[in-house]
Amino acid sequence: MKTITKTLVLLISLFIIACGGKKEEKKEEGFTVQRKKAETEQPVESSTTSDAKASERVDLTNKGIGPIKSVELAPEVDQALAEKGKGIYEQMCLACHRIGKKFIGPPPNGVLERRTPEWVMNMILNPQEMVQQDPLAKDLLQEFNGSPMSNQGLTEDQARAVLEYFRTLK
Repeated sequence: MKTITKTLVLLISLFIIACGGKKEEKKEEGFTVQRKKAETEQPVESSTTSDAKASERVDLTNKGIGPIKSVELAPEVDQALAEKGKGIYEQMCLACHRIGKKFIGPPPNGVLERRTPEWVMNMILNPQEMVQQDPLAKDLLQEFNGSPMSNQGLTEDQARAVLEYFRTLK
């Protein structure tokens, strides 16, 4: 009986010692993403000798590669179309693009001060071909750690609505 009591006391003591002294880490609300830079067999070469980051570089002549050859923008923003574009952006793009800050992809605000409307729409509609053939898209891929933009399957009308929404972002 003494042996059973001693064993029981010993087990309870070990249990108390094992459970005590640990501090629970405070968990932050939301989520964080920790990414490692993708390792590739052949590094992606920059297509320009400019020291400016691709996301900051201004190129208002490149129309990109894809179905969009010309886009006419009215002087005034079409608010109804921009509202539709905002909804599409929040549903399809917000996972990777944050307004005003670099995230998985570049921020969309001010994009039309750096890119042509045709380039933006072609990037939305045809991202795989753009990162394979367009020098600026290749540089963006390299700048954003090899994270290619996924094709969301948007129609030209939806892409045009997103473009109109981008016009409202400063």
